[in-house]
Amino acid sequence: QVQLVESGGGSVQVGGSLTLSCAASASTYSEYTTAWFRQAPGKQREGVALIYTGNMSPIYADSVKGRFTISQDKAKKTVYLQMNSLSPADTAMYFCAAAKGWVPSLQRDWYSDWGQGTQVTVSS
Repeated sequence: QVQLVESGGGSVQVGGSLTLSCAASASTYSEYTTAWFRQAPGKQREGVALIYTGNMSPIYADSVKGRFTISQDKAKKTVYLQMNSLSPADTAMYFCAAAKGWVPSLQRDWYSDWGQGTQVTVSS
């Protein structure tokens, strides 16, 4: 298991940028995959991007490719989501989640550990 805490959400205007952070603690996993998900009101939770603590390339949802970048600081056990060119369609609660080992999937059922979420609001 791993405990996750998100931060960095807020309000931003169209075209703006935000960076979200996901800090992991109390981890019993030696290697794990961390993913960002988002959920807008009335919509299903969707996977946005994932990254592995090992040597594998990150994976992005088509809706954010070229605009979002996921990265990690292994020493700090923190995963970041740099979000650029934001639009109102990106407005949602953003969650980070973790799964043991390499999980090359943005399907939520693969992830057992979740943070509480951080709100991102993009206004025009």
